[in-house]
Amino acid sequence: MEAKTKEASRFIDVVLRALDILDLFQQKSEFTLKEIIDLTGLTRSRTMRLIGTLESRGYLVANYQSRKYFPGVKLAVLGKSYERMNHIEAITRPILKNLSNRTGESATFYVIDGTDRLAIAREEGTHALRYSVHEGQRMPLHAGASGKVLLAFGPIELLEKMKARNKLGAITPNTITDMDTLLTELFSIRKNGYAISRGENVAGANAISAPVLGHNKQLIGAIGIAAPTNRLNDKNIEDRVNIVTETANQLSRKFGYPSKNEKR
Repeated sequence: MEAKTKEASRFIDVVLRALDILDLFQQKSEFTLKEIIDLTGLTRSRTMRLIGTLESRGYLVANYQSRKYFPGVKLAVLGKSYERMNHIEAITRPILKNLSNRTGESATFYVIDGTDRLAIAREEGTHALRYSVHEGQRMPLHAGASGKVLLAFGPIELLEKMKARNKLGAITPNTITDMDTLLTELFSIRKNGYAISRGENVAGANAISAPVLGHNKQLIGAIGIAAPTNRLNDKNIEDRVNIVTETANQLSRKFGYPSKNEKR
């Protein structure tokens, strides 16, 4: 587990107090201003400022006739997002386990998160020496097989965002940093249905990934394996590609992809 940075250990008081107010709604669905003041111990003026801020962003809703506050639609949206991720993880994990068992390598499922990729499920391989990734870790999209799969099958606008935010920096000497080169690579990945990377994100580690698609052929995420180059190389890469793409097809069908025989 990564150690916390000093910045991550510093808390902003006003944010904590706003979260204290939101936490109250785990107890019941409505509160008066006085109840919120009494339960949080905040002053009236500070409570009103915090409530007003939360209300303006959709986290709270006020009923001025009853003089009570209720959870806003933004909390429902966040809840649905959490449910969706948990749903994806529940479906993905046994497939990941099987992929790891078949290859002996660690297997990970990634989704797009802003202009990064997010590891939401991970199954460790059987080898003592392995490529280290933890669930919840964010990684670049342009470096590594899974990131390139997400770019190749994801929304085209994502590339423009990355370019605008200068997100094509070099991580290793093998990282693709030129947009035209990356576009050529992504076209090939989309055509072939899988991606291979060789030391693009971590020197000395290779990876294979394939897209997981849903019922209307939209991108759900990317599934793949990564390993040191002495275990994942030209001698076994073709066999591993077949296993990863077969697994991605299996998982896609779990998400309603129309037919295993239909070209991806």
